[in-house]
Amino acid sequence: MSDQTNKAQQEVEQEELLNEADAAIAEEVLEGMVEEETSDELAKAQEEAAQYKEAALRAQADAQNIRRRAELDVEKAHKFALEKFAKSIITVADNLERALTSTEASEEDPMREGVELTYKDLVETLARFEVVAVDPQGEPFNPELHQAMTMVPNPNMEPNTVMDVVQKGYTLNGRLLRPAMVVVSSAA
Repeated sequence: MSDQTNKAQQEVEQEELLNEADAAIAEEVLEGMVEEETSDELAKAQEEAAQYKEAALRAQADAQNIRRRAELDVEKAHKFALEKFAKSIITVADNLERALTSTEASEEDPMREGVELTYKDLVETLARFEVVAVDPQGEPFNPELHQAMTMVPNPNMEPNTVMDVVQKGYTLNGRLLRPAMVVVSSAA
């Protein structure tokens, strides 16, 4: 019996050793799986964080772009707010100029003097608000600022030169309000 008891005891010990070895192996496998899962989760979390960071940077850049565009729009609105008014008032300047050219220059005519002073004040006021007359007499024709009414052969002038200004043009802060209506020279 002692042999059988020893054998049984050895088998129990072997079984315990095997169970301990299996438990250790299982624990190592579990630790490896947990580490693998943890590293996968960590990589996913880092990827998500990078995506959120990129999205935040894009949103910040979009906000800056919107702010800049709004500032430019406000600046343009301030700069060109007078456009409709200026277009209307330049016809008054044209009429005053026509009145001056239709009357004879006489020093003692109080009516002409009043029109001259009114015209002078109007031109100064327009200049203060960056409304500038375009009077291209003798300059080369520029289709961005001038509107050709007709072309007349003139051997005394270079071709495509403004011979006569029918109606002055005007700009507001560098932007064309009305083109100058001109007569342009052509080759003889």
